[in-house]
Amino acid sequence: MRVRLVQHGIFTELESPAEALQVPENGFYWIDAAAEDLQQLQEIFHLHDLAVEDCLNEEEQRPKLEIYDESGQYFVVINSIRFDDEEIFLRALNIFLGRHYIITVTQQKINELRTIKPIMLAEKTNSADFFLYELIDLVVDNYFTVSDRFEARIEKLEEDILIRTRKSHLNEIIGLRSEILWLKKALGPQKDLIAKLNRKELRLIDDQLQKYFSDVYENTVKISETFETYRDLMGNLREAYQSSLANRANEIMRVFTALTTIFMPLTFITGIYGMNFTYIPGLHLAYGAEIALGFMFIVGCSMYLLFRKKGWL
Repeated sequence: MRVRLVQHGIFTELESPAEALQVPENGFYWIDAAAEDLQQLQEIFHLHDLAVEDCLNEEEQRPKLEIYDESGQYFVVINSIRFDDEEIFLRALNIFLGRHYIITVTQQKINELRTIKPIMLAEKTNSADFFLYELIDLVVDNYFTVSDRFEARIEKLEEDILIRTRKSHLNEIIGLRSEILWLKKALGPQKDLIAKLNRKELRLIDDQLQKYFSDVYENTVKISETFETYRDLMGNLREAYQSSLANRANEIMRVFTALTTIFMPLTFITGIYGMNFTYIPGLHLAYGAEIALGFMFIVGCSMYLLFRKKGWL
């Protein structure tokens, strides 16, 4: 657990979380804690039992906003997203917001908590509610990064299907569509959470921040619409896959049909000379076999060239 006094984006390390009970003249306190620190923090800041239970729950958490008026705190759960080795991870970021402090609690490493530090310095962050905005904005922006990765995967899959369709492409389409639907479902509660933070009656959030949270909400809507588009694209990809398979089968049948047609007159010729008759023209010639083979070769080549000219091969 790390306790910091943040003044205009500049950190000052503190030794004990109890020091954060005293209202600073300038700035706010940021306590970055792990799940095992909750018991100590609960005793100091009177964290609600249900909120602590949610932080300790290892199951996937639903994004939400809980208001505890008796302790003057907001409890926010938002899902951070990561895309590692073609796998998606949603990790719960639990936030306790007070008037002069903010507590972040995680069970796994959250990249946003690391990358937000230079942003705080650049923005000269000096209030807990503005820090909350910056953190949520960073979480939402990472969804755009994941969205770009999905777009690249869809484009590559589409290109592969058009170049050469394989049976494995169907499994890729189904797997990718499942991931998109899962994320689309997860984005619904996230959007509702940010819509609540956009309300003006939240007394721990300054009214001037409403336009900032409104911008974050618009970004969340864009992401949700983007994944809705991706879902439709996966349906189109599946149709393209089936059409490509059908076209490939038609191409194969066309080649087989052309080859069968080419060999039909050759089979006719060999059939005639294979009949058990004594008097067949050219049967007793010295070069009869060579002449018959040459004629069959000319007929076969002529039909092949004719099919090429017609575009049938």
